[in-house]
Amino acid sequence: MRIGTAVIGLLALAALASCSSPTNGGGGGGGGGGGGPSGEIIVGNILFKSAHNGSQNPAIDSVAVGSTVTWTWTSTGTVPHSVRSQGATGFTSSAVETGDGKTYSVTFTTPGSYSYDCAVHGAAMSGTIVVR
Repeated sequence: MRIGTAVIGLLALAALASCSSPTNGGGGGGGGGGGGPSGEIIVGNILFKSAHNGSQNPAIDSVAVGSTVTWTWTSTGTVPHSVRSQGATGFTSSAVETGDGKTYSVTFTTPGSYSYDCAVHGAAMSGTIVVR
């Protein structure tokens, strides 16, 4: 009976974990999850730019639930930048990074509108990810 109770408890925890909000990961780029294409955002010198539609400051991109959005530092020189979550629906913010080629990825598992900016530059660098 104790084993059955333990198994049920573990299954409940696994189900609860799968209902979480966005998952975060730094490092390498990400492909889209099961939901659709991935989002790609360029972190430039005092700008965020959507690689999908070219929108810039604010960078606005739409992705399907389960997609991974990757921000890539490009032509930033020695100027530090970050991806800082803003608003009621959020995700874990990145560290402040300096140098080209840095990446930060988030997989969005819950529909909603996710606003972000740069912790160093505030409203001068901003964007929104719309998850459908």
